[in-house]
Amino acid sequence: MTKFDHPQEVLITRQADLEGRKDLTNCTLQGLDFFANPVDWKGCHMDNTAFLGCKMPLEAELQLRQMGAHIYPPPAQPLPYDPFRKSLYTWQELIAEVERQPTDLRIYEHFSETKLNPPINEALWQRIHDHSIDEGLRQLLQFDEEGMTSRRCVGIMGGHSTLRTDPYFEKTALTALLLAKAGYFVVSGGGPGIMEAANLGAYLSPYGPEVLKQALRTLKAAPHYTDPGYHEAALSVLRDYPEGENNLAIPTWFYGHEPSNLFASHIAKYFSNSIREDTLLAISLYGIICAPGSAGTTQEIFMDATQNHYGTFNYYSPMVFLGRQRYEIETLIYPLLRQLAWGREYYDLLCLTDEPEEVVHFLQAHPPRKVG
Repeated sequence: MTKFDHPQEVLITRQADLEGRKDLTNCTLQGLDFFANPVDWKGCHMDNTAFLGCKMPLEAELQLRQMGAHIYPPPAQPLPYDPFRKSLYTWQELIAEVERQPTDLRIYEHFSETKLNPPINEALWQRIHDHSIDEGLRQLLQFDEEGMTSRRCVGIMGGHSTLRTDPYFEKTALTALLLAKAGYFVVSGGGPGIMEAANLGAYLSPYGPEVLKQALRTLKAAPHYTDPGYHEAALSVLRDYPEGENNLAIPTWFYGHEPSNLFASHIAKYFSNSIREDTLLAISLYGIICAPGSAGTTQEIFMDATQNHYGTFNYYSPMVFLGRQRYEIETLIYPLLRQLAWGREYYDLLCLTDEPEEVVHFLQAHPPRKVG
């Protein structure tokens, strides 16, 4: 074995996958309850075997430790989140009430108490939680050995405060709808504004542009996420059109005062905003679309440009700017990036437009390019 080889590791998150299995070499068992489902460990082989957040009697823990297993028990004190969760979130889970409070809000308030200087145990649980979200994304996107995903991910960025009545909310939603119909997997930051428009458009792609216009009329009754009836308008759209397309949101509790939007089928919510932002850009190998936004969007643009400039994730990816006024006149960001990219592999992967159809055509004509 060379220093670059590594053994095949197996993640086990279902009790059924243990049945009849005696060799647990290089296995990680996560979030299983051995109180409810006892296992006879006698005769099992343990080598590089770990138990993450598994509930078990003390006798079983001692036995497993003697057999060489590594055990990381669940928190001794209850938390409003599960650090060892086995899947991404759904919006239904996040809005579900526990003790008369939505789960999303409970986690945000708990996080906010110490987010600037968390105690060591809290910081560790948050990091383990975010690792579990990483693993959920790997399961969803299925990376190959060269870092490419099985789904053709396209990320959409833009202002969190963009109103549902804003023309670029509709342009973004239509862009996402056309992308999803063309077979792309739409990803957003998961919050309100342009992010909601992205998930909305992808969700409604099976229904088409006319239904999108009807949904926008419903949503415009509560334009801003602080308006009364904001979530109710979204729920009304979901009731009217229940069979939407799968798509992904990657929000953060760091900005938890902004509600996660309800149009994403998969929600990878992180505590760490820096990991969340880098991950969103890293997985969007088939392109990033930047609708008008402010400082946060500008930061993400240059983070993505840096990934392209150095080929950080093994591919050069398209960057599309949806908004000539914003990116060519008000800020000069697009001309600056053209200058930065001159002579580089991603120079001709830059596009500026105001037309949703042109976005799709450009991405289809400019797939990601492998570095080297």
